[in-house]
Amino acid sequence: MVDPEEACPIAPVVDIVFSRWTTPILWVLNEYGRQRFVELERRITTITPKVLTQRLRQLERDGLVTRTYHPEVPPRVEYEISDLGRSLGPLFAHLATWTTENLPNVHRARGNYDAALTRRR
Repeated sequence: MVDPEEACPIAPVVDIVFSRWTTPILWVLNEYGRQRFVELERRITTITPKVLTQRLRQLERDGLVTRTYHPEVPPRVEYEISDLGRSLGPLFAHLATWTTENLPNVHRARGNYDAALTRRR
């Protein structure tokens, strides 16, 4: 048997970067810069506060996001994409281009598949 990570060496990175909510969080931090928690909530409207907290902690642990605590009254916490996270920018840009060029083809293929499946029934 072959270890899946040995068969596909990018699998660990895909698990980190493309897990649910990671991409939108990194995208927002890359596009808009340093953000407070509530600003992230406003920009990613469908994420719950609990999940946002969990994902931010994981991204901080993975080194893709930095968290800065300001001991003020009231306390202020800001999140920012790290240099490591920013290094994913070319990958995201390439995927954005691929999406623009190929997503219509994916939708067309799905329609064709679904139509053929309906005809077979």
